[in-house]
Amino acid sequence: MRLTRAATYALQAVAYIAAQKRQTPTASHVIAGKRRIPERFLLKVLKPLVAAQVLTSIKGPNGGYRLARPASDITVLEVLEAIEGPIRGAAPTDDPNHPISRKLETICQQSAEQVRRHFGKIKIDDLNGRD
Repeated sequence: MRLTRAATYALQAVAYIAAQKRQTPTASHVIAGKRRIPERFLLKVLKPLVAAQVLTSIKGPNGGYRLARPASDITVLEVLEAIEGPIRGAAPTDDPNHPISRKLETICQQSAEQVRRHFGKIKIDDLNGRD
């Protein structure tokens, strides 16, 4: 499996915010600088994380981003699906009723469900080396 750059940046940003000891919001330019992510791209990645209630956005001169809930409650799956949409298995075909096409579709759906379960078990805390 290959993660997109946007998904990788999202995971990096959420893990960085989770690793901060203080409860004050972290500015996007700080995250961008520390994780070497272009800030304009980072802002595009943070927006769906706020919409998915992974992060909260605080406006103002002391604003920034905070986790919406503890890092031990946020899964890698949530972050990935906030950025990329639902993980689905699909086998494109011209004849969806052909027996092989149906079997391939089933195999792809089962594989996607295994990936979803796996990513659903990994917490943001796990990325930072916490238990």
